Amino acid sequence: MGKIVTLSEAITIREKIKKNGEKIVFTNGCFDILHKGHIFYLKESAKLGDYLFVGINSDSSVKIIKGENRPIFSEMERALILSSLEFVDYVIIFNEETPINLIKNLLPDILVKGGDYELKDIVGSDCVKENGGVVMTIPFLEGFSTSEILKKIGK
Repeated sequence: MGKIVTLSEAITIREKIKKNGEKIVFTNGCFDILHKGHIFYLKESAKLGDYLFVGINSDSSVKIIKGENRPIFSEMERALILSSLEFVDYVIIFNEETPINLIKNLLPDILVKGGDYELKDIVGSDCVKENGGVVMTIPFLEGFSTSEILKKIGK
């Protein structure tokens, strides 16, 4: 089994991790054009536990969230890029607009989002807290966003 996994594979992996008393960190996003801000965010997220699971929006859910001209890269391209990062342990593609189903099934010990989110607004935060987990944010690196990159290149 590689680093790009299905939800059922992730659940099996989660069982082994939990039996060993190790901690799962979960984050999610579109990760359409990987940039310095993403790298910083993912690297910092990975430091919070033993295994970093990254949920990425499928192509169809990115279109709903970001518009018809997105994503720039396909879900499989994005998954392959993320899975090549040494600090990302597993990547799961999800079709819904939010990762709530993944969060309910993975029950991560730590749920992380970027600093542009209020803790109370993070999808799945109630579920994670009810199961003894922690919800955190990681500060944004100013000036780094996919939207800003697309503006620069005129897209």
